[in-house]
Amino acid sequence: MRGERKAAFVKTVPVIASYLVLGFGFGVLLVSRGYPFYWALLISLTVYAGSMQFVLVDLLTGGAGLLSTALMTLLINARHLFYGISMLERYQHAGRKKPYLIFALTDETYSLLCAEDAPAGLDRYRYYFNVSALGHFYWVLGSLLGPLAGTALPWDFRGVEFSMTALFVVVFTQQWMDARDRLPAVIGLGSSLICLLIFGPGQFILPAMGMILLLLTMLRGRTLAGEAKA
Repeated sequence: MRGERKAAFVKTVPVIASYLVLGFGFGVLLVSRGYPFYWALLISLTVYAGSMQFVLVDLLTGGAGLLSTALMTLLINARHLFYGISMLERYQHAGRKKPYLIFALTDETYSLLCAEDAPAGLDRYRYYFNVSALGHFYWVLGSLLGPLAGTALPWDFRGVEFSMTALFVVVFTQQWMDARDRLPAVIGLGSSLICLLIFGPGQFILPAMGMILLLLTMLRGRTLAGEAKA
């Protein structure tokens, strides 16, 4: 078990900083909205959904209904359906570890586990479990440190809600710079703008995400062909 844990730690070193910083930001944002620090811990332990947790803060404070929250979560995390399908064979014989491996399959964990298999001589499922658990631990630790620092230090929380917007702007900018085909980004921006004009700032997100999903599905053959040519 020690060998799997050590190998998993080495493998997850690249995600430590990002998970701690983003988890910290989530915790600070949550307590700035008036929630006690332990809510950040509980949400990160049980939800563990990355960017969706930032959205969840607005849903909680805005009094969103159960249906709206469920649809928002489904649309934001729809990519995990494809992650899960691609990992079916890899997790097939994981036994009692399988439910947690499914729960803890984030973008970063998926990338780490798909990059290469467990090192020679190690139990692959223990290795998968440790990679997943360490990533979860980093996120939970950041989520706990954020609100503790926020309550202990005399911070001015005005404007902290913009952190979620800044996060998505940075992610979008990086993907725009790295992408070979920028049509999906144009579809995302265009759909959001159209729905914003039609539905207004308080109601445009769900229609926009539905439009994006529909258009990307319709143009899937075109985008795949473009990637193949590139």
